[in-house]
Order: sequence, then C-alpha cells, then structure tokens
Amino acid sequence: MTVFYFTGTGNSLAVAKHIGGTLIPIPQVVNSPNLSYTDDAIGVVFPIYSLTTPKMVRQFLDKAHFEADYIFAIGTYGNMPGAAMLNLQKQAQKNGYRFHYANHLLMLDNFLPVFEVDAQVRKLPNKKVEEMTAKIVEDINKRKQMKATASLVSRAVTAMVSPMINSAGKKAQGFIINSQCNKCGICAKVCPAKNITVTDKVNFESQCEWCMGCLHHCPQNALHLKNEKSSKRWRNPEVSLNEIITANNRNQEQ
Repeated sequence: MTVFYFTGTGNSLAVAKHIGGTLIPIPQVVNSPNLSYTDDAIGVVFPIYSLTTPKMVRQFLDKAHFEADYIFAIGTYGNMPGAAMLNLQKQAQKNGYRFHYANHLLMLDNFLPVFEVDAQVRKLPNKKVEEMTAKIVEDINKRKQMKATASLVSRAVTAMVSPMINSAGKKAQGFIINSQCNKCGICAKVCPAKNITVTDKVNFESQCEWCMGCLHHCPQNALHLKNEKSSKRWRNPEVSLNEIITANNRNQEQ
C-alpha cells in the first residue's frame, strides 16, 4: 500500500502513519516528471482548508496516474468538511479514476484567525479522534467502499468559502515577525510551498498554502497573525518536528 500525504501541523501525517504502508509526502514529489504509481492500494491523506483540498494536493492529483485495485482519500478537518470530498471525487473522475473510499476525520482545528488552541484541545476528547481513526484504518484494511457525499447546504457553503484558499498566497506576506526571531530557518524548512527564505530577515513569497505550519512550528513563537485568536501553538503529538521537516522541506530540491 502506498499513501501520499500533505501535512502542515501533523494531523494528516499522524493519520497516514496509522494507516501504514509506504508513506510519500506530496511536497517532495509534486514536481516530479513521472507521477505514475502502481500498488494493490493507493491512498491520499490531507487537511481540508476552507472547505476544500489544498492547492498542492489538487495539483498533484491532476498530474498523478494511479493503478490500484483500491484507491482511497481521507480529509482531516477541525470544524466543517463541506463538500471537499465530493469535489475531490469529481476531480478524480475528471482525470480518469475514482476513489473507492472517501471519508473525512474530525480533529483539532488550528486555524488561528478563528480558533483558540487551548479551547480546541479541551474539545479533543469529544471528537473521539483515536476511535474514529481506528475505524477508518479498519475500513481501509477491509477495502470498504464509501461514496463521497455532501448536502445541498454543504455544497452551497463550500462554493462561497473555498475560493478563499485560492487567494491565500499573498496573505503570508502579512505575517508579523517579532523580536524573538533568531533566523533559525525552521519556518522555511517546514513550509511545503517553498514560500519562505531566511537571510538577514524572513522573506515570504506569494505561493503560501495557508497551512500555518511556519507559525505553529516556530521554536521562538516569533511568527504571528494580526488577528490570531491564540498565541498558543499546536503540533500533533504523534508527529515530531523532524518528521514535518522531512515531509515539507523543499529547499533541498536539486
């Protein structure tokens, strides 16, 4: 089994680790000239941003060619999944394949402009993340089929909200860098979009994925949003900083 994943703060990587198989970070392969993969089962795990799939994941799925008896997709989210999985299925069908199993998983929401991290942590027990993750893993191991669905309301809300993620590129240029920044470069290493460079200052380009990994992983807590609801940061406890760097650091590309 091969599982492709995209992660900002570790939630989707944690799920991918539970599923198992050969784990491949999408940022490290998205620009590869050959994206043809064959296995008995192939999956994609990603966070749902603004009720839709991250731009890089959509780009990868438009270019990839899968040959497998079983193809699945899992979207992690913290508040609403919207019609993300249904739209993902439509994208797959447009590209000549389909997901036999498309499901989403409620986890902690770390979108700092809206949610306060400590409050989200307190809600985690009610979300039953471990139980629901185990159920998804069982479904995949049994090769269960699940069709992507979305209500008319979810489709309408998604149509209104999802364009926000496509215009998120320049928002990173408004991040606030305080005096605690020591130019360690972790923000650049955890950025899946190769959007950050660190010299005598921290520079942001315009291809931000809005994953907020740079904010959440900064060792000095030096990166902030003007309108953030919390100065507290989050990384999934099942995932290390080194794992995030290995998945997302594209500055080592040749």
